[in-house]
Amino acid sequence: MVVMFKFIEKFDTIQDDELILKISQKYCGDEKMLPFYYYDIYKGSDLVGKVSIRIGCNFHSYFNGNIGYEVFKEYRGNGYAFKACKLILKVAQAHGMTELYVTCDKSNIPSYKTIEKLGAQLVETCYAPKEYFGYCDDMEEQRIYNLILR
Repeated sequence: MVVMFKFIEKFDTIQDDELILKISQKYCGDEKMLPFYYYDIYKGSDLVGKVSIRIGCNFHSYFNGNIGYEVFKEYRGNGYAFKACKLILKVAQAHGMTELYVTCDKSNIPSYKTIEKLGAQLVETCYAPKEYFGYCDDMEEQRIYNLILR
């Protein structure tokens, strides 16, 4: 019997005094990809980026990470990625997660500064193996971080 992933509807919209995260996609997962919540990030009425939280852990999530984010070019430098990541941590906690992996390309300085500001600790810098579902021949080394949820 296959058990369907249970999304928590109260997390369809998450907000603080500055940002609003609105769900744009939910995915139940498969043998490679973890279940995820995918959000649009709004500052007022402006769509400033995207953020996702992947629930669980498997071989692929070590290299893909549990969190993904993108802030559109014209909105970068305002801390929106950090703030959105902080907001979605409560989703992971509600699903019983106590730690996350967060990854980025080795050369992506703004991204790894965001990850480190979250309190994540660098585990290693490595090339993803060919068995990783997101592998491509010209992939850069990845910085793999572990974030303990408190």
